[in-house]
Amino acid sequence: MRGSVERFPAVSVAETLALGGGIVDLWYWFYDRNDDAELLARHEALLTPDERERHMSFKFESDRRLFLATRALVRTALSGYAAVGPADWRFASGEHGKPRVDYPAVTPPIHFNLANTTGLVVCAVSLDYDAIGVDAERISRDADTVGLAERYFSASEAAALRALSPAEQRRRFFSYWTLKESYIKARGVGLALPLDQFSFLIDDDSISIGFEAQCADDATRWRFALLDAPPRHIVAVGADTGGAALSLRTTHVVPLAENVRQDERPTA
Repeated sequence: MRGSVERFPAVSVAETLALGGGIVDLWYWFYDRNDDAELLARHEALLTPDERERHMSFKFESDRRLFLATRALVRTALSGYAAVGPADWRFASGEHGKPRVDYPAVTPPIHFNLANTTGLVVCAVSLDYDAIGVDAERISRDADTVGLAERYFSASEAAALRALSPAEQRRRFFSYWTLKESYIKARGVGLALPLDQFSFLIDDDSISIGFEAQCADDATRWRFALLDAPPRHIVAVGADTGGAALSLRTTHVVPLAENVRQDERPTA
């Protein structure tokens, strides 16, 4: 599945709760457009003592803002699906850092995954799929795309990248990178799984994954989406759906704000 975050149906929590049916809700926020001191204070008030300590431990203000934006988004997003206040969630992490709800226990269980990068934070939510991952990247940042692909990606991905024009190589590199991150985050294995043990094939309208024998996974179970988040970002979502189609909803949201104004979206 390919497209733009602006082109998918909007998230309807009521619909997700009522229908389930493999819906994945994608909440995203271009947080760097927000300079409202009162709103930032409301976000800080959501943090636990441990989160507040970590928030203040970052040396750079940009890192503090990114951390706060991520926490504000996940806390407010999850509270749409259960009668739990945004400040009341407690989280735990797996061995390789995959987050999960630790408290309170809610029915139905809420599965989620997070991604953040300069200017954008994203939260993917599913009531059906425990194995769900999301990644986001700012595609305008500098990177030795071909060199990194040849070092870390599969041979087929590196060859596909080399065959493209220089103008196309950057977007394809970040497409591979975010898709790979979405997969390993969904699996909860981190970089313990080498990036060259699985490969993505990206066509005009479809995305498929293939595995080396040592990866021990079933490609037919997985579905992926690759989304533009204009003007500077790309987002990938991956889920073990058991082979069912991925039903995606997307909404731009400002946590704890009443409305999202058009001028809060980024500009080129």
